[in-house]
This record gives sequence, C-alpha cells and structure tokens, in this order.
Amino acid sequence: MIGVKHFIHVISLVTLLCISAKASNFGVTNARPRCFSSSLISQLRGGDATSRPYLPYTLAIRDSIMIAHSFHNNPNFGPAGGLHGATYTVDVEFASKELHPECNWVIDIGAASEMVADVLKQYNYKNLDDVFGEEVMTTTEFMCKAVFDGIVQKLKDKQVMDENLFEGWIKVTLWESHKAWASFEGPAS
Repeated sequence: MIGVKHFIHVISLVTLLCISAKASNFGVTNARPRCFSSSLISQLRGGDATSRPYLPYTLAIRDSIMIAHSFHNNPNFGPAGGLHGATYTVDVEFASKELHPECNWVIDIGAASEMVADVLKQYNYKNLDDVFGEEVMTTTEFMCKAVFDGIVQKLKDKQVMDENLFEGWIKVTLWESHKAWASFEGPAS
C-alpha cells in the first residue's frame, strides 16, 4: 500500500505542476511551466534544469568493498560509534547526452571497470580511520563523495590520452544493505 500511496502522491504532484504551467500560459500566474521541462525527474527531486541535465544514455559498473571504520565513539551514531565493519555494494553510473562518436558507447566498459576498481582498492580491506584520519566521520554519504572524486580524477588522467573517453554525469551509490544506501552525483568535469 505504501508504494501505491507514494505513486499517487507523485502523480498528484505532476498534475499540480502541469496545471500550474498551463495557468501560467494564460497569464493566471507566473509559475514556471515545469511539466514541459526535459528534467521533470530532476525537478521532482528538488533540482532544476541546471542540476542534472537530461542524459538518456547510461552505463553502470557494480563492484564491492569491505571496510572497517568508526565514528570515534560519537554518541550521535549509537552502537555504530565504535569500530565496526561494513561491506558496500558500489554502483557507479556514467550518464551521457550522446554516445561516443566512433564506438557508440557511453564509455568503454573495460576502462570504466578499471577506473572503479582502481579507486575502490584504496579503501578495500582497510580501516577508513587510518585512511582519512581520526577526525573524519566516514559516513556512507562521505564515502560516496570520496569515490566520486576518485573517479573524476581517474577520468581526467585518462582523458589526456583519449579526449573522447567520457563527457557527462557520474552518480556513485553505496549500498549498506537492501534497506539503506547513499549517493553522490555531479558532472564528470
């Protein structure tokens, strides 16, 4: 039932956005015509047309890492404040407006897999307290950004050799379990 209620809520929101847009077309209000935007999903997520452009092509790489870390006994983290382990499933999605001009791909899947593996190996089987220092709270959200930054740097290094390697948007998702995950996304450049 929760899924149906959520779906009905989203449909209601879309309907309101479209009614608002139609009303603005007739001078009733100055509301922006959101339902005609190519980034409706982004708008529903709280963004606008500049936050995530419409990029219809995607390629995703999945890997995993096993880490240890603590939250330095900070009481806000409850029992997770002490040293514990985690196994993350890591999804890195590459999104692009167009396919590679010669190869018809978003990015070379081998190159993408290699980049993801290279970034993840600096954390795999490591204590993140040692990697980032005792003062850093290595939350899942923080680690999404760390992996994202590593992927962007690897892309910059590889694009020196192949300027057409990839142009677009990257989204990194770390799954703590089937119930909990975090993401970070942004432009590849």
